[in-house]
Amino acid sequence: MSDLQFDYIIVGAGSAGCVLANRLTASGQYRVALIEAGGEGRHPFFHIPVGYVWNRAHPRGNWLYYTEAEASSGHRKILWPRGKVLGGSSAINGLLYIRGQARDYDEWRDLGNPGWGHEDVLPYFRKAEDQARGPDTWHGIDGPLAVTDLSDRHPLADAFLKASAEAGFPLRNDFNQDGQTGVGYFQQTVKNGIRSSTANAYLKPARKRSNLSVFTRAHALKLTFAGQRAAGVLIRHRKKDVTLTAAREIIVSAGAIGSPAFLQHSGIGDAGRLQELGITVHTNLPGVGRNLQDHYMASLTWRVKGIETFNESTRGLKAVREALRYAFQRRGLLTMSASQVNAFLPTTKNPAHPDIQFHVIMGTFNFETGAIERAPGMTCGVCQLRPESRGEVFIDSADPFAYPKIRPNYLGAPNDAAALLEGLRHARKVAAQPSLARCLAGEIQPGAKADDDDALLAFARGTGKTLYHPAGTCRMGADADAVVDSQLRVHGVPGLRVVDASIMPTLISGNTNAPTIMIAEKAAALILEW
Repeated sequence: MSDLQFDYIIVGAGSAGCVLANRLTASGQYRVALIEAGGEGRHPFFHIPVGYVWNRAHPRGNWLYYTEAEASSGHRKILWPRGKVLGGSSAINGLLYIRGQARDYDEWRDLGNPGWGHEDVLPYFRKAEDQARGPDTWHGIDGPLAVTDLSDRHPLADAFLKASAEAGFPLRNDFNQDGQTGVGYFQQTVKNGIRSSTANAYLKPARKRSNLSVFTRAHALKLTFAGQRAAGVLIRHRKKDVTLTAAREIIVSAGAIGSPAFLQHSGIGDAGRLQELGITVHTNLPGVGRNLQDHYMASLTWRVKGIETFNESTRGLKAVREALRYAFQRRGLLTMSASQVNAFLPTTKNPAHPDIQFHVIMGTFNFETGAIERAPGMTCGVCQLRPESRGEVFIDSADPFAYPKIRPNYLGAPNDAAALLEGLRHARKVAAQPSLARCLAGEIQPGAKADDDDALLAFARGTGKTLYHPAGTCRMGADADAVVDSQLRVHGVPGLRVVDASIMPTLISGNTNAPTIMIAEKAAALILEW
């Protein structure tokens, strides 16, 4: 076997790709190539947890996609950060560990995907996890992915929890067991003050193996074929076009944006649209790029009084204090995830299952630039968990370096808007309770003027943003619009699978990093059994 011939080729070294690289090389039996368009990720901000504030808007390790401007979200182009570095989005995300509801996975199974119910996937969540609280029915301790509690609890966060109880919402200590409804602290993917990205947790130990070859700053251009079978990947590496070949399989793990775009450039997708771009059609799969889902978040902000927030902690001598705490204790602000307090709350139409999530931050900052405000503040981001709206990702050029068009169709379904409005009302209800109200000097955004549904909805459409959870664009299923089967094999293309968040038939009820890692753990087992 030559230096360009492998058993498996993985396109994309993100949350899924790094997991696959580890598991497929573990036996030493197979040669594996891992292709990543970004770099190694050596900058400290990829490893210090609070680096997410800057990484989300910095070209270092970030594709910096933008959506198309759509009427349903205020005719704005919305920034969509996606990881372009080893570890992918797990190297730049908010480090929050959430799995979703059991019924999310049971729904996948019931949609025609045997083996994907909650009982089926739970062992893979446990296999991935190194839970600081210890093992139980729901959690494991032998996995690569560190899951820990916050190093510090902020007094404003404690006030938010007390106010939630005063508002009638239950408190919860673990959102990843058999129930989800309630308010409590997030757990995070941090170990000893260092981000537990899949690059650190999975890929770093695997790179010691001689049967793994990692190609960084290598852009995957398209697949090559032997008849109908996927046989190789053409990459641009060090300014040269090189073809890698796979004796067994090619696994596309480029994410909910990159995976459908790569398939489309390879001639797999809607035949009519590909022909219009002059791309030779290999397999007509109209579902490639469709079924796009994401969590859309509208953020309420308040001015805070009497309590130091993260805004002040990032300036002057206080910033020096935090740097020293991190350097000597691995504690404090620099170890913080993107949110400290989490809430899963029901809506009128879904009283038995939460349909609203809060991400509560003890500070205020610009989500696009990362600029932190000077005056003390608090943010409560509100999203609807199970959107009915569907969008698409589709290329509009045959140039493999051109970004695809992203049309999320946020709040396109009436139920999505109604649920989001109810969530915003829930947040204001908590803020009005005595334990929190005494800490707040007034609502900044949208402010008292936005009191009726029309004004609140206009605020949500005009200011909302992605919660960084795109999924569904290479949907798993058995029907004509599905892209992969329950083994994650691309319909009609032997030797090819897709393994990442794009295969989700429906978006899970929460943050997507842990479920994507689970998908890759399960996929690795399926591949090795094949």
